[in-house]
Amino acid sequence: MSSLIPFQLRKYSALFSVMILFLALAATAQEPEQKYMMPPPAIAELIDAPFTPRVSIGPDNEWMLLLKYPGLPSIEEISQPELRLAGLRINPRTNGPSRGWYYTEIVIKKISDGAERNLAGLPDKAHLTNIDWSPDGKLIAFAHTGSDGIELWVADIETAIARRLGDFHLNDAYGSPFEWLSDNETIVARTIPVDRGDPPAKPTVPTGPVIQENLGRKAPARTYQDLLTNVYDENVFDYYATSQIVKVTLRGESTPIGKPDVISSVSPSPDASYLLVETLHHPYSYTVPLYRFPVQTEVWDLDGEVVHEIADLPLADNIPVAFGSVRAGRRSIGWRADTDATLYWTEALDGGDAGIDAEERDRVFMFPAPFDNEPTPLISLSIRFSDISWYNDKLAIISGWWWKTRQIQVWHIYPGSPEKEPRLLIDRSWEDRYNDPGQPLMRQTDKGTYVLLTADKGNTLFLSGAGASPEGDRPFLDEFNLKSLESKRLFHSEAPYFERPVRLVDPKKRILLTRRESVTDPPNYFLRNLKKDDLKQITFLPHPTPQLKDVQKELIRYQRADSVQMTATLYLPAGYTTDDGPLPMLMWAYPQEFKSADAAGQVTDSPYRFIRIGWYSPLLFLVHGYAVLDDPTMPIVGEGDEEPNDTYVEQLVASAQAAVDEVVRRGVADPERIAIGGHSYGAFMAANLLAHSDLFKLGIARSGAYNRSLTPFGFQSEERTFWEAPEVYFAMSPFMHADKINEPILLIHGEADNNSGTYPLQSKRFYAALKGQGATARLVMLPHESHGYRARESVMHVLYEMTDWLDRYVKNAKHEE
Repeated sequence: MSSLIPFQLRKYSALFSVMILFLALAATAQEPEQKYMMPPPAIAELIDAPFTPRVSIGPDNEWMLLLKYPGLPSIEEISQPELRLAGLRINPRTNGPSRGWYYTEIVIKKISDGAERNLAGLPDKAHLTNIDWSPDGKLIAFAHTGSDGIELWVADIETAIARRLGDFHLNDAYGSPFEWLSDNETIVARTIPVDRGDPPAKPTVPTGPVIQENLGRKAPARTYQDLLTNVYDENVFDYYATSQIVKVTLRGESTPIGKPDVISSVSPSPDASYLLVETLHHPYSYTVPLYRFPVQTEVWDLDGEVVHEIADLPLADNIPVAFGSVRAGRRSIGWRADTDATLYWTEALDGGDAGIDAEERDRVFMFPAPFDNEPTPLISLSIRFSDISWYNDKLAIISGWWWKTRQIQVWHIYPGSPEKEPRLLIDRSWEDRYNDPGQPLMRQTDKGTYVLLTADKGNTLFLSGAGASPEGDRPFLDEFNLKSLESKRLFHSEAPYFERPVRLVDPKKRILLTRRESVTDPPNYFLRNLKKDDLKQITFLPHPTPQLKDVQKELIRYQRADSVQMTATLYLPAGYTTDDGPLPMLMWAYPQEFKSADAAGQVTDSPYRFIRIGWYSPLLFLVHGYAVLDDPTMPIVGEGDEEPNDTYVEQLVASAQAAVDEVVRRGVADPERIAIGGHSYGAFMAANLLAHSDLFKLGIARSGAYNRSLTPFGFQSEERTFWEAPEVYFAMSPFMHADKINEPILLIHGEADNNSGTYPLQSKRFYAALKGQGATARLVMLPHESHGYRARESVMHVLYEMTDWLDRYVKNAKHEE
C-alpha cells in the first residue's frame, strides 16, 4: 500500500511525524544528560565555608582534641566502587564503609590553659576515623584509610606524635574495628585474615532460579534496602565480613585470638580477662538486614577459647511490626561497667510481641564470671527495657519505654540485692519536653567503662537536660538527691546565649565544661566555676559564615484553627524591614505525630542558637532574597484511642494554613509567593500540601516516599499495616492524588538512597504519575547519592535546581487577579 503513495508525500509525512514526536518530547521527556551546575555565588560560598572542628574530651578531663575535617568530597570520591550487602555499604578496596566522614588533622588542646599542638607523624593524605581514648587518657587510637586498606594508629598525647601499629589491615565493614583493653597497653582488633585470597568470582551463567518460600508463618518486614539477593551475594558478604581478632601491643606485636569468622562485635570485660564475641551465621535472609541474621554470642578468654555460650539466636525475620516488638531470646548483652566481669542481658517475656497483652514485658539478668552458676534475675518490667547505668551494688539506674502510651519509666535498683524492691524515680510521657528531668551524667573509670557520676558516695546524681520551656530550650545541670528525690539547680542557660553542659570536670569544686553559642557567636567551649560564678573561654573557633552575622532570627508562636499551639523560627535577610514590603518565602518543615495536643504545642527550639548552615539548610536562600520559615511545627495529633494519621491530611493543611496566615499577618511574606519544601518525610509532606491545598506556589520534595502501598508494613510512626488501614494509606499517599497537584513540584532523589521506604523508585513513579496528569514537574536523580547528599558537585547542583525553580515560580511569579 505504501508503495502507491508518491515519494514526496511519504517524505513530508515522515518529516511531520518526526516534528510531532520532537515537540512532544520537548514538552515531557527527559533532558539530554546535563553537566553539574552551580548555584549563585553567594550560596556557593556558604557551602564552601570551612567546617567547624568537632571536639573529643579525654577521660581525665585534662585534654581535648579538635578534629578537623575537609569540605564536601568530590563526586569522584563518592563514585568509588561500592558493595551493597545485607544493609551494609562497603568499599571493596579498603574493606571499610564506602561513605562517611573522616578527619584530616588533629589538634591536641590542654583544657586548663588552652595550649595547643598539632598531632605530628600522621600519614600523607590522612583519612582518620574511629578516634578512641585509652582508659587513662594518655593515648588515642584511630584508624587511617589508605589506598589499599585501613591501618591501626596510636598517638601519645603528651608528645603529640602518632605512629602505626602492626602491618595488618583492619576490617571496618561493620561495627567498631578495635577496642582498648583496660591495661592501657593492649588493643583487640578485627583484622582482614592474612590468607583470605581473592573475592568470589561472579558466575557468568546462573545455576538456577532464586527461590524464597514461606509456609504459613507470619514474617512481616519493613521496606529495607541493600539486601542480599542470591547465593553469590551471600558468599561476597561472608568474604568481606569475615574477621580475625588479634591482640595488639603498643610495640606493634599482634597475636591472633580464635579463628576467622563473621564477627559482628568484640567487647572486652572491664578487667581484660574475657571477650564478649558476637558472630553471625547462616541461614541468611533476603528480606531483612544483617542485624536480624542468626547470631551467636560467646564469652572467650584472651587465648580464643570459648568459656561460655550465652545465646545462639535464630534468624529474626518474623519480629511483629507493632512498635516495641523485639527479638525473642537474650538481647542487649553487655558487661556491667562497675565490676570486673559480670554480664547482663534482657529477655522478652511476651515473646517479643508488643501487640499482645502482657503484665510483664522484659526481664533483666546478671551473670558473673566464671559463668558456672544460674543467671540472677535483676528486675522484671511491665514495659520494654531501654538502658541501664551502673554505679555499684547499691545503685544502678534502669529505664524502660512503651510506644502506645509514649511512656518512660526510670527506676533505682540494687544490683547487690536483687530481691529488694526497685524504686520508681520517673514516670512520664517522652512527648512532654517541659517536664524532662534530664539524663544522669557519667564518668569514665580507670578501666575504660562508664558509670554514674555521683556525689556523697552515691546519694546524689547530676542530671543534665535540654531545659525545654515556653521561652525555648534552656539547658541545665541539676543535683538530684536519691533519698529525697528533690533537685537543686546548679546551672541554667541564660539569654542571650544557648549554653549546654558538656562535662562536670570537678564535682567537688563545681567546675563545669560548657559549650556556649548565640545567634551571632559560633559554638565555643568554656570552663565555668559554678561556685565562684566565673567563666573562662577555652576554644576560640571563628564564625564560619560571617556574611550571615546580621541575619534576623526570631522564634515565633501562633495557633492552629483547633487551638493547637504552633512554633517556628523566622529568618529574614540582613537589613530587611517590613517597610521594604513582603518577601518571597521558603517554608521548610517535617511533620511529627503526637498523642497529646498539649505536648504538640510545646516549644522545641531556642531563639539563641547559632545560625548554622549546611548543604541541607533552607537558610542558604537568605542570601538570595528570600525569607525563610524554618521548622514550622506540623503536629499530627491523635489523643486517646484515636490514631494521629486518621486525620493526617486535615491536620497538615490546618498547620500549613496557620503558618501562612502568621507570616502574612506579620507583613514579611507575600501570600502569592510562598514555597513549601522538605526532605524525606518532609518531602512527603510537601507533596501532600500541594495535593490538598492551594497555599503554595511551588513544592520542593527531596528524597521522599509518595506511595504508601509500597511500604505496606508501616512507615514513620504508623504501625498499622496497609491491610489494617487501607483508607489511611490511600488518603496519605500523594501518588494517589497526583491529579490534584496543580502547582509546580521539584523532585530530587539520590539514585543510591538506602533509607528504609524512600527508595528511588518512589520519586520515579510519582514523577510518572504527575507527568501523566499534565503537571508541571521536574525530576532530578543524583548519581551515587544516598538519602543525604555528599558530593560537592551533587550539593551544588541541588541548590542550582532549587534556586532556578524558586526564582521561576515563586520570586518572579505574577500575582493572580
